Amino acid sequence: MNLREQILELERGASELLLIGDLVKKLERGAALRVKAGFDPTAPDLHLGHTVLLNKMRQFQQFGHEVTFLIGDFTGMIGDPTGRNTTRPPLTPEEIQANARTYEAQVFKILDRERTRIDFNSRWLSALTAAEVVKLAAHYTVARMLERDDFSKRYKSGQPISIHEFLYPLAQGYDSVAMRADVELGGTDQKFNLLVGRTLQEAYGQEPQVVITTPLLEGTDGVNKMSKSLGNYIGITEDADSMFGKLMSISDELMWRYFELLSFRPLAEIAQLKREAADGRNPRDIKFELARELVSRFHDAATAERAHRSFIARVSEKAVPDDLPVQAFHVDAAGLKLANLMKAAGLAASSSEANRKIEEGAVRIDGARVTDRALTLHAGAEHVIQVGSRRFAKVRLDLKS
Repeated sequence: MNLREQILELERGASELLLIGDLVKKLERGAALRVKAGFDPTAPDLHLGHTVLLNKMRQFQQFGHEVTFLIGDFTGMIGDPTGRNTTRPPLTPEEIQANARTYEAQVFKILDRERTRIDFNSRWLSALTAAEVVKLAAHYTVARMLERDDFSKRYKSGQPISIHEFLYPLAQGYDSVAMRADVELGGTDQKFNLLVGRTLQEAYGQEPQVVITTPLLEGTDGVNKMSKSLGNYIGITEDADSMFGKLMSISDELMWRYFELLSFRPLAEIAQLKREAADGRNPRDIKFELARELVSRFHDAATAERAHRSFIARVSEKAVPDDLPVQAFHVDAAGLKLANLMKAAGLAASSSEANRKIEEGAVRIDGARVTDRALTLHAGAEHVIQVGSRRFAKVRLDLKS
């Protein structure tokens, strides 16, 4: 693959590439680039939203570059303040190590184990002396810190900001200095921290890294960022039937964004699928291709085919009545718990009964089995809820005005 083709692939699905001229110069030298992406081990379960960044790391591996999956065991003890309006409680060393082990076991579903370096930033950050921390802090001003959106909002609203929170972006930036990174990857919400790395590298006499940000993938509701707490996520360790069913539940419009950010198909193939849809091909059949690809990646091709057949038998071949009326419910931004929705839709006499059915594994949403009593559904989506083999309800959740 020539340089231009590499650039096109690296730009695919990226929000920003800063600065592309710097990246071209680095690539033209012909040497393998040092590419890093940092992960604070705050949640041990990865979902498809996390894989947008991991897919970009995989691309760099395929192009022959050195990729480091950096676990922020030191920065995790500070607590990332990004996007928060309160001080984040730090993790304990035991929590960090437990989550880190889980990450290590999951990332190799995408990354090449033989070509991935896993490192921990405590290796250099723990070794900094007090004098070196003061020197590090001297390279950034309070005024520039307050340019960061979340800090600015908290400062203006009188919300407290602890001094150690200012150290978080500095510590993350120093990771790039310690690793002499050529490229750093991160979500769009990490842009400020990634640019701090460029500033610090220049201050320490290094060539600044290229920053590539990746978008925050919308969850199955098509509205909010994919998040386990919002219940709109697809976990990479979920069983094949659940994963297939959740992928088939996304809207036809959202399907193309999933193709762009999650599929390994060439862009030309995706463009061809769009032309086929425009010419009248059923979007459901195209969505089948997406679901099979992703389930195959996290399971295997045979399991994906079985999940496909199971989905058809469960949903497409009259398992779900065609004439189900749509029941509309208005919910606020917090959403509605599944058990309460089941009661309101007439699928259970009480929320207690609904919770029992959920625990028994008798409840499916859009064909995927649900066992989490705490699952909350949010506005902006339509779902088919099934209890047992014969009870169905089609519900639409609208946001209260």
